[in-house]
Amino acid sequence: MDASTSELPLFPPLQANRSGMLPVDDLHTLYWEECGNPRGVPVLFLHGGPGGGISPRHRQFFNPEYYRIVLFDQRGAGKSTPLGEYRDNTTQLLISDIEALRAMLGIEQWLVFGGSWGATLALAYGQAHPQNCLGFILRGIFLCTRAEIDWFMYGMRWFFPEAHAAFVAPIPLEERGDLLQAYKRRLFSDDAQVSLQAARDWSRYEGHCLFLKPQPEMQQVLEDDVVALGVGRLEAHYFLHHGFMEEDQLIRNLDRIRHLPAVIIQGRYDAVCPPVSAYRLHEAWPQARLQIIADAGHAALEPGTAAALVAATEQFRLQQGFT
Repeated sequence: MDASTSELPLFPPLQANRSGMLPVDDLHTLYWEECGNPRGVPVLFLHGGPGGGISPRHRQFFNPEYYRIVLFDQRGAGKSTPLGEYRDNTTQLLISDIEALRAMLGIEQWLVFGGSWGATLALAYGQAHPQNCLGFILRGIFLCTRAEIDWFMYGMRWFFPEAHAAFVAPIPLEERGDLLQAYKRRLFSDDAQVSLQAARDWSRYEGHCLFLKPQPEMQQVLEDDVVALGVGRLEAHYFLHHGFMEEDQLIRNLDRIRHLPAVIIQGRYDAVCPPVSAYRLHEAWPQARLQIIADAGHAALEPGTAAALVAATEQFRLQQGFT
């Protein structure tokens, strides 16, 4: 591991206290884990993607003496099975999965922490079940609008032309007018090798656009076949269905969670989820605190962003009266 990742301002590594597999229907089984203080304030970590999965480092945003930290791989991601499965995989079903996990663990309310697609899901979950939320820590805002999806497919080339050129290269000229449909045909091909290669190409493209300063080792994580299959297939699936939400639904429904404390943390040079979405969210939700990180891109594991996320979890802890 390079110095930039080993010296991040996170809490020390910790082991899961317990973990398991939760069947949520006849097709999907979710991997979950819990760490930290079993009697602490519950916090739910929602990973990005869709399809990105969790990693041990995600446990380290939270003080383990005070938080009961719950993490899980969403449908089709990480250790959940089947990997990359897009059938019976919608935002509404993910929300029901969160509720099933909460009920299984006997948790009444929790702090909801999510970045990128995890922030999208956090907002959608909170708006569906505000009574079960203590507050929100949101990073790298993605509202799943048509403009944001179009930006991902085409706009990032303005900043990462070489990465976009590599993303487009496998697609014949006559199909490049609709890259999402072109990738759909390959990602969901009956030929497993065609599907895997398309997933690798998709995930590599995103990985090259995540950071303000290149982090080759972290980019390689996204090129792992398990991560690539989850990210490539499920991001395309959710993009094709506009996140299974109406346009601007997350902005229109903010009144349902406006009363809850929230922090919005956004990298100034986020090329994947540009700051305009965080700004729009804050304009519609001025009660939430917006923090722009001047020297960061999209990834949570950039020094300024990681520090802000840890500070936000600590501030919430202190506001809850834990010292």
